[in-house]
Amino acid sequence: MPIEKRKIIRILEEKCDGCGLCIPACPEGALQIIDGKARLVKESFCDGLGACLGNCPWGALVIEEQLAEAYDEDGVIAHLRAHSPELLDKHLQHLRSHAAELPARAQPLYSACPGAAIQQWDTPSRVAAASRSDSALRQWPIQLHLVSPGAPYFQNAALVLVADCVPFAYSNFHADFLDGHAVAIACPKLDDTRPYLSKLAQIITQGNVSSITVVRMQVPCCSGLTRLAQLAVTASGRTMPVAEVIISIQGQRLSV
Repeated sequence: MPIEKRKIIRILEEKCDGCGLCIPACPEGALQIIDGKARLVKESFCDGLGACLGNCPWGALVIEEQLAEAYDEDGVIAHLRAHSPELLDKHLQHLRSHAAELPARAQPLYSACPGAAIQQWDTPSRVAAASRSDSALRQWPIQLHLVSPGAPYFQNAALVLVADCVPFAYSNFHADFLDGHAVAIACPKLDDTRPYLSKLAQIITQGNVSSITVVRMQVPCCSGLTRLAQLAVTASGRTMPVAEVIISIQGQRLSV
């Protein structure tokens, strides 16, 4: 394959613990666990779009621009057919949703993150002035980077860890998830998640948090938020279940 300067995944080996969460998140099947670490099977199999990023709780995956083998779409298809045929449909959906970001030669065939697929639908306007309700938010700040583990609103609180996009998609967010709860918001795909594990563990221990509910979107990269919460509970030494609620991009509550 020709060598070109392009975006490609780089694995920070010192941060990788071999958990394997990035493996199913890669639509190209370009990652494997080898000798206890995530490895890039072949440079030409990585499209550089970063579908795997949000699934690493340790921040061991980064996208960098460097000299690498050109992305080989035909090679990826052949690799998946031979080794992981169950991933082929996921890969093709990924290609279609990111056609504009891929090299021109790949666009006519297919294109990585299903969560970034362009979609639009019509919904009737159902919000009247008389139906507006007061905000249930009772704290500030709310972003996980900014909150203090010792903040009084975390004391003995039921904590809701929310993906950034959820309040835009789910119309009853304030009534269902904010009322009576402490909240922290984060994006496992776009945020620098490296400090999040220790921050969440501190919130759990210092605040004596009573429960954790993760509310996330129905996209693969968002599942990293649930894994992050589970790891934080383990790191805190506490024992408590981590509940998960998934919201579809059309705003439907899919699970409790």
